[in-house]
Amino acid sequence: MQSSFEIKGLDRLQEKLKKLPGVTEKAIQNGEEDVMDQAEAYAVEELQKTIKYSTGEMTRSLRTEVKLKSTGEIVGRLWSNDPIAVYREFGTGRNGERSPKIIPPNVTLTYRQTTWFIPVDKVDLDLTAIYGMQKIKIHDKEFYRTNGQPARQFLTPAIEKAGRDADEIISKRIKEALNENL
Repeated sequence: MQSSFEIKGLDRLQEKLKKLPGVTEKAIQNGEEDVMDQAEAYAVEELQKTIKYSTGEMTRSLRTEVKLKSTGEIVGRLWSNDPIAVYREFGTGRNGERSPKIIPPNVTLTYRQTTWFIPVDKVDLDLTAIYGMQKIKIHDKEFYRTNGQPARQFLTPAIEKAGRDADEIISKRIKEALNENL
């Protein structure tokens, strides 16, 4: 006795399976963009809590990017295009070197070991009031004397915090994409 059967919807299933890699890749990329947006929000929050005198330039300098590498890996980046951000993140001089901080892999830091002087008339703010820098007078000209500033990280902790949320954020995006597109 010979039996036959028919599989209904096989062609629809095959179509969905063909779409699956593209749908999941796009969902992962969108999820990584959400993670970078969250990291940026954490960085802004930290800056707003810790900067006393600001025009918002550091916050406005934050940038994010998500790229698909040739290996298929999706990579997100958060950075600041303000050159002062690196000094804030890792500190300067001996004070920066001694201060606690998280140093990302493949980053090598070098700190100035000598004191330096900042002309008082070249700075708009009172660095004694803000940072506790001593003023000294040399040949009738006033200077702030400094051994640098401690690290006041905002990018590295924000990236780490967003990274802890990443699996949940990306999983949500994948579930939404599968429900909408398959």
